[in-house]
Amino acid sequence: MAIVAALLAGCGKDSAPVARTAQDTDFQNKLIERLIDAKPGDVIEIPAGTYRFDRSLSLRVSGVTIRGAGMDKTILSFKGQVSGAEGLLVNASDFTLEHLAIEDSKGDGLKINEGENITIRGVRVEWTGGPSTSNGAYGIYPVKTKNVLIEDSVAIGASDAGIYVGQSQNIVLRRSRAERNVAGIEIENSVNADVYENVATGNTGGILVFNMPNLSQAGHSTRVFNNKVTANNLGNFAAKGAAVASVPAGSGVVVNSNDRVEIFDNDIADNDTANVIISSYFSTNYMNSRGVEAGFDPYPEDIYVYGNRFKGGGASPDGLDLKALRMAMYGLNGHLPDILWDGYVNKDRQVDGKPAGPGLCIANGQAGMLNADGPNKYKNPVDVSGQFHCDLPKLPPVVLAAKA
Repeated sequence: MAIVAALLAGCGKDSAPVARTAQDTDFQNKLIERLIDAKPGDVIEIPAGTYRFDRSLSLRVSGVTIRGAGMDKTILSFKGQVSGAEGLLVNASDFTLEHLAIEDSKGDGLKINEGENITIRGVRVEWTGGPSTSNGAYGIYPVKTKNVLIEDSVAIGASDAGIYVGQSQNIVLRRSRAERNVAGIEIENSVNADVYENVATGNTGGILVFNMPNLSQAGHSTRVFNNKVTANNLGNFAAKGAAVASVPAGSGVVVNSNDRVEIFDNDIADNDTANVIISSYFSTNYMNSRGVEAGFDPYPEDIYVYGNRFKGGGASPDGLDLKALRMAMYGLNGHLPDILWDGYVNKDRQVDGKPAGPGLCIANGQAGMLNADGPNKYKNPVDVSGQFHCDLPKLPPVVLAAKA
């Protein structure tokens, strides 16, 4: 059943910020009513135009599709939002959102909570005033979800992560673009994720694969491949106390405390701190009032980096400690190598009853690697290029379940 929201197809064609009108209020009320009254199988179509909202939209019915006319044609603007935290909040399964934009929400742009079989296609979420700590934290934000497809989408200006998938299972994130966010793309505490054919540029950090404590599940098994991760050198503008506030500007691909991560066949270039950073929870400087739950594994293990194309990077690392590290190791005109490792190791880790070390395998030609000696506050860094050449079993592709 198609529900065509043509009620005000001509409403607000001008994309410049203007005061809300009676037409805006009428369209908002009727769209909210459509969302409340939606039934499984409904397709809510929103024609081309700019539609201005002063409150959040929400959907709690499974099996619904919301479809616009294109991410630059159907624009849902929340610039004057006074009520609610998100632009669109979805608590439902078998949900598709496609071909529209969400702009300038007070909080997260699109949040999808605890659903299965989620498709986000051709969606743009943007804060049009540029990077700012006052922007919403997350652009596209599925959390505690399963079987998630995000494709052909764009996220710009988020003060935490542009495209973020957290505490979820079975994820494909492809052919999307993230720019001018703190974290461009982030997979956090999620299991089985394929992140490929994306562009992450102009962020503080390009692509992040994190595990954080005190969440509903630990993450593992992420493949990051065939992406372009370039010039992510934007100053960090995250809110104080946020986990990503510790990400140094100039970070390409960052793995923190996560296990079984493959980074391969990417073009990673000109990230001023390092093209790849492998780090533990101890390097985040992230503290919280609850502490860390028993059993949390703070170490990145079984990290496999191979077949990437590195260029530039490491010439102007962020922060006094990293600048001093570069000078001490590589001189005034030198640069940090492509792979920067903080050096934390679980000394009790064993595989088949034998000490196993950090579980890092670097099979990437002449790519250099530095052990920064984080446990001793960078006092004894060591260039370990070539010392971790090995192979790990490759992860299988993620296969999404078909929608019911």
